[in-house]
Amino acid sequence: MIKGPINKENVEKVKALEGIYRKTLVYDNNVMLCFFVLEKDAVVPLHEHEAHQIGYVLKGKIKFMTETREFIAKEGDSYLFDSNEKHSAELLEYTEIIEVFNPTRDDYK
Repeated sequence: MIKGPINKENVEKVKALEGIYRKTLVYDNNVMLCFFVLEKDAVVPLHEHEAHQIGYVLKGKIKFMTETREFIAKEGDSYLFDSNEKHSAELLEYTEIIEVFNPTRDDYK
């Protein structure tokens, strides 16, 4: 359990996928906050997880796809994926996002 305060500059980034970097900031057993840096043209393949996922785009532009919808999120936009909702993404430009997961993702600790 990491409760903070935590400054993202003091957290080492983890390479999640090619062009996808994560900094897990704070979390407890119920909720987790992560910061992501995503390089232009990177791809997040179709996946699902138990955690609900809420995101906010700090800068950049990202295209999301689910089984039923497709949308582009840009700076200032927020979004939500339900538990076990399959989703993927394509990075249209260099992007930074903040995401909240509930419950906490053990694989991101």
